[in-house]
Amino acid sequence: MTHRKTEKIQRNQAVTPVPPTLPDEIRPGQSIELLKELHILTRDGKLNQDSRRKLKQVYHLYQFIEKLLLELADASGITLADHGAGKSYLGFILYDLFFKDRAKGHIYGIETRPELVQKSQELARRLGFERMSFLNLTVAESAQSAQLPARIDMVTALHACDTATDDAIAFGLQKQARFMVLVPCCQAEVARVLSQHKALSLSRTPLSELWRHPLHTREMGSQISNVLRCLYLEACGYQVTVTELVGWEHSMKNELILARYTGQKKRAAAQRLHALLTEFGLQELLHTRFTELPDNATLLSGGPDDQV
Repeated sequence: MTHRKTEKIQRNQAVTPVPPTLPDEIRPGQSIELLKELHILTRDGKLNQDSRRKLKQVYHLYQFIEKLLLELADASGITLADHGAGKSYLGFILYDLFFKDRAKGHIYGIETRPELVQKSQELARRLGFERMSFLNLTVAESAQSAQLPARIDMVTALHACDTATDDAIAFGLQKQARFMVLVPCCQAEVARVLSQHKALSLSRTPLSELWRHPLHTREMGSQISNVLRCLYLEACGYQVTVTELVGWEHSMKNELILARYTGQKKRAAAQRLHALLTEFGLQELLHTRFTELPDNATLLSGGPDDQV
């Protein structure tokens, strides 16, 4: 081999690009193009700290959801509605890791901001994710929309703010969802009601000291909201599990509510929900947030329990 040919080979070897090493956090089979489009990965395949935190949350939630989806896998096409979808990180990753390689199944992303809906629609077209739909609707509107099927197998709501989580529950009940996966965020409705009746509560019960200060009002409102939601789901026939999504160092909005429909409506849960509403002066929520509860008079009359 001549000296000139040797130099040419060495020069070509020197400019051959080295495939980038992907971060260890990326799940096997995950589309790198998708993660770049979602700006979770940079163009050179790197993760910054904020993206690493976000990806960890979504992957951890995916582990919970995947187990539930596998229980539905024999059904004729799983339907999933993702409420408050935002940029649809969760929906796209669910589709990429679970739905893409299956012949059937559909994900509906529901979001109120039209610009995010449009971007998600365009991205789904570019990636060939044909069984994804994105709807510019509120959660409440989606329950009546003809753009969604009459029944939905699973409802997800990741960091749906304030009453959007309650709307997602109402949607799931109407659509007879088999599963609901909820990560509530920024719960303010109950705190507002507690604040409105604070003076009366202070004179009525020493328990009101738990929400006398504004900071405690917000925290108590958040805690009470989730307790009431769990009781409501149990009263409507769901088995409920509450756990952490990820470590508290990653997100303060960290409570994960998993609901599985069993059909066993717990009368005791409905009675306790009523009692808590009365104790905390929240009765006005009864006919706005908990509309699927059995008749109030029957509940309070002490009739025979269907389920304890």
